[in-house]
Amino acid sequence: MKFLSFLRSFTKFEICLWFGSVLLVGASFVLSSEDPVSLAASLVGVTALILIAKGNVIGQILTVLFSILYGVVSFYSRYYGEMITYLGMSAPIALAAVFTWLKNPAASGEVRVNTLRGRDYALLFALGAAVTFAFYFILKAFGTARLAISTLSVLTSFLAASLTLKRSEYYALAYAANDVVLIALWVAASLSDPGNLPMVACFLAFLANDIYGFINWLKMKKRQAGERR
Repeated sequence: MKFLSFLRSFTKFEICLWFGSVLLVGASFVLSSEDPVSLAASLVGVTALILIAKGNVIGQILTVLFSILYGVVSFYSRYYGEMITYLGMSAPIALAAVFTWLKNPAASGEVRVNTLRGRDYALLFALGAAVTFAFYFILKAFGTARLAISTLSVLTSFLAASLTLKRSEYYALAYAANDVVLIALWVAASLSDPGNLPMVACFLAFLANDIYGFINWLKMKKRQAGERR
């Protein structure tokens, strides 16, 4: 019964968004790649994002799995920055978010959206700048491909993961910025190896899901404010 209730919680738009994302990723894999890890990472990723957009904690659990799979894909493409970022930062933060979200449920069962103060955002940006500065030299030492874009990805990934942990609706805008950076990163990789095209399709699908996530979290925040009255 709970599973049926879970399925009914999806709107027609959400079902179409998830199905369209899966179709885009699957088609790009069939046309240009034989890497099952890339396909698995992409499918897990788009499923995680639609669940996160709904404030469902299962999305965070799937994010941990996605980070591991994506780290493997990044390693073989010599995008060591992506590998280190997702395995060493995104996965642990997503795991911490599982517990944070479980401790802060709304009446409807979704995560309660938090309101951060100006000093919270200032601290996050300061930490993000420090992490990015340190990672630049680490990635340079590893001979990371496309160092500038990879370094920018560290900043956007840190902000996105941290805002997700903090339950801020702006997590989705940070992830959308990260998606744009990663689309550029994997387009560059695809020029020399068309087998990387599925990752481009993956982050295009991610971008659509994150834009929806921001819109839906704004609705969640407004609805939850009404529930507390």
